[in-house]
Parts: sequence; structure tokens; C-alpha cells
Amino acid sequence: MTEIKVLVSGASIAGPALAHWLHRRGATVTVVEQATGLRPGGQAVDARGVAKEVIRRMGLDAAVRAACTDTKGAYSVDAEGNVLETYRADDNDGDGYVSEIEILRGDLAQLLYDDTSPQVEYLFDDRITELTQDADGVDVVLASGERRRFDIVVGADGLHSSLRGMVFGPREEFVRHLGLVLAFFTVPNEFGLDGWMYDHQEAGRWAGLRPVPDDSQAIAMLSFPAPDFAIDHRDLDAQKRLLHEQMAGFGWKTSRILAHVDDAPDFYLDQVAQVVMDDWSRGRVGLIGDAAFCASPMSGAGTGLAMVGAYLLAGELAAAGWDPAAGFAGYRERMRDYVDANQEIGRMHVDMLTATEPGPEPDMEAMNSLIERAVNGPDLPSYDGLPDTGPLTRP
Repeated sequence: MTEIKVLVSGASIAGPALAHWLHRRGATVTVVEQATGLRPGGQAVDARGVAKEVIRRMGLDAAVRAACTDTKGAYSVDAEGNVLETYRADDNDGDGYVSEIEILRGDLAQLLYDDTSPQVEYLFDDRITELTQDADGVDVVLASGERRRFDIVVGADGLHSSLRGMVFGPREEFVRHLGLVLAFFTVPNEFGLDGWMYDHQEAGRWAGLRPVPDDSQAIAMLSFPAPDFAIDHRDLDAQKRLLHEQMAGFGWKTSRILAHVDDAPDFYLDQVAQVVMDDWSRGRVGLIGDAAFCASPMSGAGTGLAMVGAYLLAGELAAAGWDPAAGFAGYRERMRDYVDANQEIGRMHVDMLTATEPGPEPDMEAMNSLIERAVNGPDLPSYDGLPDTGPLTRP
């Protein structure tokens, strides 16, 4: 078989997961990442339902579970800290509000990098600056000045994808702000967390604390309504000022949490948004993960969409003999309902958080059907007969 060269832009979750499956299907893979290295820390991310099966097929189930946060569950509390509701990690067979597989984003990214780096080329501190495609391939110019040609290029560079802007159009065409802003960052565990997550919600604002494997630390999470949000996602000082202004006087433990904002090593704040696109490919260039179909952190499904999308995209491309039109079409067809369901859940969660009055009772039959689609997702083909080198990480 002729060598198939694939360039993936982005080395967080979707990119390395896709690199894993592309390599197993026989492609030669390069991952380019504009950061100087892997980004540590970050929010805890979950794997539910079909995503757990993808992790198993990757041969990473034991490694992922060993790196989990081991959160026991979550308590919803009032302003005085009295428990209102309890959610356990083993609810709904481990696929409930708190998932049995919950891992820090940075830990999962490191695990995926360690899994793929012996077989995959990684180019850190670099990015795509120019891209031109024709019927037979894609010519790419990198910021380093290097010029290369690939058969297929895939953007896995997140909500603010530069590749999407370069090939598909400006972000305003695809990014839908949901009227909520979310912040999270690491704080000292001066709150006595003992394996349980705590959160308090009132009048559209929300504050939470969750444990991490290092019991001397915790992750703080804060959100507030903001229909108009125009702060640049790279302007940390402006973001911190906004957070202080919007969360002042919220009560519970919020003032103690805000006292650590300026010293947080991994402060993150951004609009809660979704990426809505009719198609995730143009010729030989495609998108995956948040760059293609961000469902927002309120969906709890970003990791699942990335991992499942990686399995299906690599499988469909290989099954189509690396014909991009057929491969991208198969990927879109298999992923579309899964994406739609999780985006609907993301929007519903935002509406619930920002509501100032109780809403109507939900249609439980419709809700259960939606959750089934969002958790169990698409059927995963076995792709029998395709090349498969087997799991990259050996016990």
C-alpha cells in the first residue's frame, strides 16, 4: 500500500487519540501543536458509555482507571453548606452525574501522548500558517518555515480552532455562545474535601469544588450568566477581573475560592459555547473534537466525543481506502446523532443553570431517550479486515 501521510493539528485529547487509531490503521502520522509542550492540569473530564468501550479497544483501560480522580460522588449544597442532593459515582452503572471514569484533562493528555509518541511524530511550538489542497494532497507551511505535503489534514485544535478559520470560515459562522461563562483553576485544598465534589447554585450563578488525586489541592469551578461576552480568550487579567466582579457576594465558600484566583497556575475562563457545523470536512481537510462539534463543558461529553470520533474517523478513512470524500462522509453519518444529542444536553444544562424560575416538569420518556443517545452513542464497527497493529501501549 502507498504510504498515507496524515497531519493532525492539536495535541490535547482528540489529536493524540486520532493519531493512535490512524497509526493502527496503517497511516504515517504527524501531530503539530502550537504550545511548547503538553498542558498540565485542567478540568476533570469524564468517559461514559461508548467512550469507555473505545478506551478498552485502545488497550488503555487499566492505565486510564489508574489515573482517575476516584471522586466518590457529589453533594449539591445550599449557601450554608447543607446537603440538598447526593450523587454517587456508581449511580447509573458509573455513567451518572459523576462518572466512574473521571480523569484530569492534563493526565489524560499525558497518557495519550506517552501511548503514541514512540510511533507518531510530534512537533511542539509550531503551527500551520498556510494550507493549500488539490485533488491529490495538501501542501502545508508551518510557522517554523518547514513545508510538507500530506494526504489528509485534520484539525483537533479546540473551540478556537485556527485551522477551522483557515479552511471553513470565521468563528462567528460556527461558534454559538450559550450565555454562560465558566472558569476553573487549581486551589489549595483548605476546604477539607475528602473525595467528594461540592457545588452550590443560586439565581443563575454556580460555584463548585472537586477533589483531585493530590489531596493537598482541589479544582474550583465558577460560572455566571453573560449574554454578551467579548473578552479575548488570551487576556487573563481581564478575565480575572470579570470573575471577581461577577461572583462577588455569592456566598458559600466563594470568597475563599476567589482569594486564590491571582495565584492559580492553570487559570481558565471562557464562554460556554458550542460549535455547530453542517459538515466537518472540506476536500482533504477535516475537523474533530471541539474544533468540529464542541458540545460545551455543560454537556459533560467533550472527551467522549473526541475519543469516539477518533475511532470512527480513522476507521472510516481506512475502510474507504483513504479516499477523503468517502471517509469523511462515513464519519459524519456515524457521529451526527451522537453529536446532536450531547449538544442538546449541553444547551439544556445551561438553561437549567441560568434559570431564575422553576421550569416545567420534563418529559421523562423523551429525556431518557436523549440520555441513551448521548451516553451509548453510535454502534462501533469492528472494522474487521482493516489493518490493525493492535494496542500501542504494551503491558
